[in-house]
Amino acid sequence: MKSTVFTIFKKELKRFFSDKRMAVTTILLPGLMIFVMYNFMGSAISNIANVDENQSVYISAVNIPESMEAVFSQWGIETDIISENDIQTAKDAVSAGGDISALVIFPENFEKSAAEYDVSEGGKAPNIEIYYNSADTASLTVYSMLTEIFDSYESSMANKFDINNSDTDYDLSSDRDITATVFSTLLPLLMLVFLYSGCMAVGIESIAGEKERGTIATLLVTPAKRSHIAVGKIGALAIIALLSGASSAIGTLSSLPKLMAGAAQEISGSFYTASDYILLALVILSTVLVLITIISIVSAFAKTVKEAQSYVLPVMIIVMLAGITGMFGEAKTEIFYYMIPIYNSVQSMVGIFSFNISYAHIAVTVGANIIAAGIGVFILTRLFGSERVMFSK
Repeated sequence: MKSTVFTIFKKELKRFFSDKRMAVTTILLPGLMIFVMYNFMGSAISNIANVDENQSVYISAVNIPESMEAVFSQWGIETDIISENDIQTAKDAVSAGGDISALVIFPENFEKSAAEYDVSEGGKAPNIEIYYNSADTASLTVYSMLTEIFDSYESSMANKFDINNSDTDYDLSSDRDITATVFSTLLPLLMLVFLYSGCMAVGIESIAGEKERGTIATLLVTPAKRSHIAVGKIGALAIIALLSGASSAIGTLSSLPKLMAGAAQEISGSFYTASDYILLALVILSTVLVLITIISIVSAFAKTVKEAQSYVLPVMIIVMLAGITGMFGEAKTEIFYYMIPIYNSVQSMVGIFSFNISYAHIAVTVGANIIAAGIGVFILTRLFGSERVMFSK
């Protein structure tokens, strides 16, 4: 018995390690994929959490003492001193996510009040109010910077003032802003994962599966043109993959408000209009055409389903990395980026979800993806006509 077990054990190990392709895709690629993806995600998170050193930081301030002006200047914060009559205008500017990242309101005669405050008496300490926009990366970072400055300053004064110590809501971001931030950061990556999974599930079986079973040979000897076979397969597979991806996407969209309830109570897809969803559908459909075409071409080179699955792993890594780039901030403005298949889809989705829609960018994206799919169909047609590729054993 031991001899039989050892023989089978040795045979399986030999079979596995003698197939270099299987060994690489099973052992090396998963670790490499996680390493690369987590590094990209770390860069994205770092990019979100930090303000560019060369970027100027602007805040508005009311009743600011001269000493605090000097402190802010040392931190690279430029202060616009305003009167109490301009407070609402400054709040609107912060809420809109413009150049003004925060509004700081000091009590009148702040330094005198802080110096005279006696902690032991238990009275209400002078309160500094900081209004910010949590949906705007720069504003949220500046808010963290200001609280750090004031915490250090407060420690030196033996806790003689408070920060945002009232029931006032100092976060000026709207539910729409929060929805845009969450959706534009998470959904492009999730959508690509769902779409690619659906394309991979049906594409590999349709091409490599038929090659493995020998049924594709029967199809190719029929009078039908190879180009018609390629277009028919890709069209049908695209619809199936689209339905698969749509099912996953709907489930995600439905669960996101519940998932994010701890961070924001009003995250909802209802902020988007019918035209937004139509544009999103066009981008997704064109993306599916590209993905299913790529997977079909890769599968055509494989002899078996198992081999095809190993071939599509590197493609999956590229697609996932493209999706992760959506976490790096706002959509690109240069038209060139929208000519790159898959990456252009991510940028277009970021624009749609963040309410920064450019019809020109979306038109270029859809057009570029359709052209890429057309080129892919041509390549697949040539592969269908190659006996070396389609009938190799």
